[in-house]
Amino acid sequence: MEPRRRDTRVDALTPHGEATGRAIVIGPYPRERDRRFGRADERAPAARLDEAVGLARAINLDIAEAGLVALSQIRPATYMGKGKVEEFAGLVKSLEAGLVVMDCALSPVQQRNLETAWGAKVLDRTGLILEIFGRRARTREGTLQVELAHLNYQRSRLVRSWTHLERQRGGFGFMGGPGEAQIETDRRLIAERIAKIERELEGVKRTRKLHRDSRKRVPYPIVALVGYTNAGKSTLFNRVTRASVVSADMLFATLDPTLRAVDLRHGTRMILSDTVGFISDLPTMLVAAFRATLEEVIAADLILHVRDVSHGDTEAQSKDVAEVLRELGIEPEDPRLVEVWNKIDRVDASERERLDNLSQRQPAERRPILVSAATGEGTDRLIDLIEQRLAQTRIVMELDLDPGDGAGASWLYRNVEVLDKSMTESGRLSMTVRVDPAKVERVRAKFATAIKANLPD
Repeated sequence: MEPRRRDTRVDALTPHGEATGRAIVIGPYPRERDRRFGRADERAPAARLDEAVGLARAINLDIAEAGLVALSQIRPATYMGKGKVEEFAGLVKSLEAGLVVMDCALSPVQQRNLETAWGAKVLDRTGLILEIFGRRARTREGTLQVELAHLNYQRSRLVRSWTHLERQRGGFGFMGGPGEAQIETDRRLIAERIAKIERELEGVKRTRKLHRDSRKRVPYPIVALVGYTNAGKSTLFNRVTRASVVSADMLFATLDPTLRAVDLRHGTRMILSDTVGFISDLPTMLVAAFRATLEEVIAADLILHVRDVSHGDTEAQSKDVAEVLRELGIEPEDPRLVEVWNKIDRVDASERERLDNLSQRQPAERRPILVSAATGEGTDRLIDLIEQRLAQTRIVMELDLDPGDGAGASWLYRNVEVLDKSMTESGRLSMTVRVDPAKVERVRAKFATAIKANLPD
């Protein structure tokens, strides 16, 4: 096994506290892919291994050994060849490791055979991500979503773990054999639990829809933060909202979504949403389970794609995020998408100049914003951009109301954004408002005789 190069940034992710067990992290990759790793949007094997180590450290695993294994072909029974399996069996025994993390997708048969050969628990990449999500979930909704994804994953990997029914008997006489086979019992119980969770999540989905509908009744646009895990979304969220959402230099430090109202410089109020971070090879079942949460992104007026430009694999990470967004129906050309290049405080002067030049060469409507959420640099320009982009989607109207029409003025304050209000020389109430396109016809119908003009914003 090729030894893993030490990466101080990844190794610094080790959480404080008691370790949960000794583990070995293996990064297997096919040799035939070597020629593709020169591309910026392809992740190198060493970088993938660093990420796998970071994921393992995120659940307090003590990493006894980590390394790469080049494979000429993938074996259906054990993923790796017989020689490599025997080599790792000796390593697991000598290091007294109770867990082996394989940074790949294992079939149930491969996982079972490796566990038998090594005498240790084996987790593939999907299982490791599910374990992290299970520990990070704090709300009832997050717990349900993780459990649903885990049960769908477990359904194809039943290993007689539900042993509370193994005394169930059947057949004839005192020595009759088992009635319902244990694996059939497990499958039935899991199916029943999945059905129950899906019903509860439907309730969550309806509740979220009610919340979104209530927000639509007030003139508050929604801005959603998306990006690769550990790109700095929560730190940026805290910087803009002055909140105290958990943020740490750790993969999946936060999981449950958070929303806060923010007043911008010129009086616009928006709702900023911090969502779960994405990762390469994010399990499809997780995307499906968290769809109710991610619908906040789908319904957003503006989507900020936060990127860690100090990371060596920033292009590959951006590609992974784009793939997850595409699963949600959001294409890279979506006009709501704005890239935020974060952590510029971590790059040297020459790289910073290169990034700035690269940003300036982009079309104005697609131009990224360079920021440092940690120091606050560039966040003022980001907030100005947010306000400018939100204003472009709204129509400015000038109304001339009867000063006694308190009900009309009150309706406007509740449903649109009031930019200016003054009394005219003739004693009329002049109001300049900014209206969401979805509410324009309602405003025109309600104030048909009061509208003076539609103004350019």
